[in-house]
Amino acid sequence: MGFLPITNEECKARGWTQPDFVLITGDGYIDHPSFGTAIISRLLESRGYKVAILPQPDWNSKNDFMRFGRPRLGFLINAGNVDSMVNHYSVFKHKRKTDAYSPGGVTGKRPNRAVIVYSNRAREAYKDIPIIIGGIEASLRRLGHYDYWDDRVRRSILLDAKADILIYGMGERAVIEIAEALDSGIEAQDIGWIRGTCVKAKEIYMDDETQVLPEFEQITGSKQAYAESFAIQYKNNDYITAKRLVEKYDERLFVVQNPPQPPLETQELDDIYELPYEGAYHPSYEEQGGIPAIKEVEFSIISSRGCFGGCSFCALTYHQGRQVRGRSKASIVKEGKRLTELPGFKGYIHDVGGPTANFRDAACEKQLTKGVCTHKDCLYPHPCSQMNVDHREYLEVLRELRSIKGIKKVFIRSGVRFDYVMADKSEEFLRELCKYHVSGILKVAPEHVSDRVLSYMHKPEKKVFQEFSRKYKKINEQLGLKQFLIPYLISSHPGSTLEDAIELAVFLSDNGFVPDQVQDFYPTPGTLATCMYYTELEPLTMQPVYVAKSLEEKKMQRALIHFNKPENQDLVKAALIKAGRQDLFGKLLRGAGKSQSPRKEETDLNKGRKRLKNSNKKRS
Repeated sequence: MGFLPITNEECKARGWTQPDFVLITGDGYIDHPSFGTAIISRLLESRGYKVAILPQPDWNSKNDFMRFGRPRLGFLINAGNVDSMVNHYSVFKHKRKTDAYSPGGVTGKRPNRAVIVYSNRAREAYKDIPIIIGGIEASLRRLGHYDYWDDRVRRSILLDAKADILIYGMGERAVIEIAEALDSGIEAQDIGWIRGTCVKAKEIYMDDETQVLPEFEQITGSKQAYAESFAIQYKNNDYITAKRLVEKYDERLFVVQNPPQPPLETQELDDIYELPYEGAYHPSYEEQGGIPAIKEVEFSIISSRGCFGGCSFCALTYHQGRQVRGRSKASIVKEGKRLTELPGFKGYIHDVGGPTANFRDAACEKQLTKGVCTHKDCLYPHPCSQMNVDHREYLEVLRELRSIKGIKKVFIRSGVRFDYVMADKSEEFLRELCKYHVSGILKVAPEHVSDRVLSYMHKPEKKVFQEFSRKYKKINEQLGLKQFLIPYLISSHPGSTLEDAIELAVFLSDNGFVPDQVQDFYPTPGTLATCMYYTELEPLTMQPVYVAKSLEEKKMQRALIHFNKPENQDLVKAALIKAGRQDLFGKLLRGAGKSQSPRKEETDLNKGRKRLKNSNKKRS
């Protein structure tokens, strides 16, 4: 069917005189289901709507926003696959040098706070046009929220964008309902009932299904009020149990969050991922070097949505929800066969997963009728006794993919939840994972080893990771394979003191782990941990939380994780002195101990990394 039009000439080639919707996005146009723009536009197209794409418009005037003329039904606006501020700035607020979602990886193709800027330009172009905002930037900023870059509480993005409707979460159902309402002649400002949306209201009607949040003025003036408001939002995020939430701004202005949409069921997910995507970026970007973001997902398969892991630093609970749903085996296998027919395919599927690769369905039967528990997590602090722990269906999917002619290897890179693996009484999944789906190195995410910090992260205790490490090593030895484990870690997470960071460094030294990827905690909207960072309170208990906010301590905690790097030695030494742990000089400082030869585990791991890097070069 070809790409959707991004120019007026391409619209005319389709015989269009006017699109129904113009979808504005901060990313370059990639017609692949890993990108929300592609899913929403193709879904609307499947329902008979004409959708033109306006990728990365010139926001310095209204002119580019008039490229297609006035759309018949309205503008759909997102900032792209990543929040525009996260896209632009590191956790230390340094300007990033590349943008994986722009042609050639060049930065500067979108504005800061893109949803607000785009919406205001669209309103300038056509005063009374319906404007619907969505995507991750809008979803996580749907109510009053702490903004790390301004270091203050900002009001709902719906108000600053001057939009009519905000779609939060996964927007397929909501966008179709909105399209149908607009198409029937209902004014955008009168569409206030649709689940999964936020709207403005001049007055509210109270009932048993409505809960009023602390007023905006209260959450800007009191961190306790902010934490209380976030806790209410956190507990009202399931389509079965959630109430309608109301946030007051003044006597005549309220933002209303309708309850979430139900998750798409298996057949609906299959239908979404089997729409006629081109699976690539628009050909007009070729001369600019293409769009780098396609490389990670071009030969990957999305198999599920949602996550019941409940990590406090992750926005998935707030955006996709805790109810997991998976695609059918038949649909996934069908996509695997299609990948083998693509010109650049060399036999390797890079990933089969979702937010968490080994989650395929609801955590328990109860969730399907009563919703997720609002008073406890599925896996934290321990796996719930009601949870269904079963990898068999996922194993069947992987086996079928491996058997397809033309597929040499199937990798799992989207992350395996190791505590869920350990809760499985059968070793079958871990054994097949090691044998068929790892290429020398498996990356997992313990995030820390201090049980105190892990409790704030809503992650399993250190001993669970240790047990998994031993089991992984044992199975690889039984298989005659020399494969390694690399932990993903977060430094300076709320609750982490300098002593906790030192405990982590000692653990890494004692166990020969050389972390490959370390993320400084990034306070992004919509996460439990960001609320902790701002308020220094745990919002679900209202207990105080220690937060490392000084640049000096953040750098120390980061350096301790990479204590083996020569450039970090001064910071590591300063951290040990500050904590009164000079006794660890010999263990964590180069030149301070008797032996400075690299430990065998580190040498072997570096060799493994080199082999993996070379094999990746051959595959690409």
